[in-house]
Amino acid sequence: MSIRCIKCFRPLKSCYCSQITPVDTGIKFIFLMHPAEAYQQKTGTGRLASLSLLNSEIIVDKSFDNNQRAQELISDPSYYPVMLYPGKDAASAGSADFKSVLKNKKLLIFLLDATWRQARKMMYMSLSLQKLPRLSFTAAYRSAYKFKTQPAPYCLSTIESAYYLIRELQEAYICSPDINAQGLIDVFDSMVRFQIESKRNRLTGSAIKTC
Repeated sequence: MSIRCIKCFRPLKSCYCSQITPVDTGIKFIFLMHPAEAYQQKTGTGRLASLSLLNSEIIVDKSFDNNQRAQELISDPSYYPVMLYPGKDAASAGSADFKSVLKNKKLLIFLLDATWRQARKMMYMSLSLQKLPRLSFTAAYRSAYKFKTQPAPYCLSTIESAYYLIRELQEAYICSPDINAQGLIDVFDSMVRFQIESKRNRLTGSAIKTC
């Protein structure tokens, strides 16, 4: 078994911790991570996103109605909790209307870190998450996950979702326009390049063996 980093849990040869530039957005990000994502996924962009965002947390579970930490955060009166999840009633991150509902509360954003099938099931099994106000993107984005096929063109990795959401919140002056969240995309790009190169090397090695 390969030695793993104690922070990102990745093999040391593909650890990106030295490339992470933590940023304080003034927003509380909570990554609701499916156990399969936490313990089996090789890429793990949710963990990289959490390491990049100061004061963020990861909560590993399949359902969150009985998750003590998730419920503490939802009921904390100092936060305005929302789900980043599509829906007809979802507010646009960059809208002035959304900014007005925050008042003096700190924005708390829940993001599901799972496959789309797992994420839908996590929402279905968590009535308390269903009841939260939903937030969506104002613009349309396309994932740069070049080595992994997404279910649909608009599907983003967890770390890309966090990055684009921060950008839109900056444009709406909900998040300080002075912070630089580019580090999230930089470490994501490094991971993508590593995975593509690793796949290329495996294919080259297989071709040599069969010659």
